[in-house]
Amino acid sequence: MIWNKSKECMSRDEMSDLQGKRLHKLVELVYHNVPFYREKMQALDLTPEDINSIEDIRKLPFTTKQDLRDNYPTGLQAAHQSEIVRVHASSGTTGNPTIVGYTRRDLEIWKECSARALTAYGVTRNDVFSVGYGYGLFTGGLGAHYGVEYVGATVIPTSTGNTDKHLRLLRDLKITGIACTPSYALYLAEAMERNGMTRDDICLRIGAFGAEPWTENMREEIEARLGLQAYNLYGLSEIIGPGVSYECVCKNGSHIAEDHFYPEIINPDTLEPQPYGTTGELVFTTLTKTGMPLLRYRTKDLCSLIGEKCDCGRTNVRMTRIIGRSDDMLIIRGINVFPSQVESVILDMPEFEPVYMLVVDRVNSLDTLQVQVEVRKDFFSDDIGGMLQLRKKLADKLKSVLSISADVRLMEPNSIPRSEGKSVRVIDKRQLK
Repeated sequence: MIWNKSKECMSRDEMSDLQGKRLHKLVELVYHNVPFYREKMQALDLTPEDINSIEDIRKLPFTTKQDLRDNYPTGLQAAHQSEIVRVHASSGTTGNPTIVGYTRRDLEIWKECSARALTAYGVTRNDVFSVGYGYGLFTGGLGAHYGVEYVGATVIPTSTGNTDKHLRLLRDLKITGIACTPSYALYLAEAMERNGMTRDDICLRIGAFGAEPWTENMREEIEARLGLQAYNLYGLSEIIGPGVSYECVCKNGSHIAEDHFYPEIINPDTLEPQPYGTTGELVFTTLTKTGMPLLRYRTKDLCSLIGEKCDCGRTNVRMTRIIGRSDDMLIIRGINVFPSQVESVILDMPEFEPVYMLVVDRVNSLDTLQVQVEVRKDFFSDDIGGMLQLRKKLADKLKSVLSISADVRLMEPNSIPRSEGKSVRVIDKRQLK
């Protein structure tokens, strides 16, 4: 099934023409409404009149996560505050989140893209769909929620946590679809087994999984244990949220809603555009957003693009599975975590040496984060109560910055290995094969 055949099956010439017109309109918007972009373009001696086709996008400046932080909270907003009807936020390398304002039109576009994804998976108005992503500032929950409603299916806003109730609803409401992280899907499968349930006790047939890296092996295990077809769902709050790209029944790359989000692959070192099939850094330009549109946003995700028409009939460019990142960001239970965030907290506390180690693992199908940090000699003692208080103090501060809980381990002075070369600060034990 195809939700919007006119856009998802558009010829390349028609798509390029549409993208060029939308790019010119976008550049006019940001040039006149966002001082950051106007100054960037003026430095390159560019005006909106210089951007007349999609090929002209190479003339435009890139946008980075640092630019979003430098313009916190709303410096990149193009719409007047009275037109912003919702705000989402994502974490960054400092305590400041990335604030993204959405206009009513942006939300309509988001619903449209989410509906395209769900329809590509085979969701119809006869389905009952559980949304197990987190609701709130994270885009996952509401992004999937409104897409399900737009398709006309029944949505169950289960969100995260309370797994026993989720299992009961899966069984009693005969839920046929679920959207959540792949690690939570495996956790649900294990919880089913602990409760004496099997895949025959539930009616799941479709799973929309994203917000963290996962592999073909994980897909096979999820499908076998939950009895469904598992599909990739990709998005990021800076661009719009889940629905930027999505797999179809062919499971051969994720179709990009490229009438709204123009994709490029660049060499992360030279910043030169790369041809289809070449692995590099994924870059998006939001062709139709009006709240906080972005020019050539560097996602740091590494993948390649597929230009050939898919067997499903869609002609939109596809992106391969994300194989890594060009920076040091970790994705833990759907949350972006940077080692520098942990470092900033530790450096603010005089009790600790600036020596730490992050150990990321997957236990019972859920990601875990352990933070090992050395206590300074003046503060290290045999007083168990005092050490427990210090541990809790650091754990609370980390949670306020990272938005997830970390298992804090206080280490004796000089117990964490040093290196004469580049320090190893992260050990990721998750098996992504």
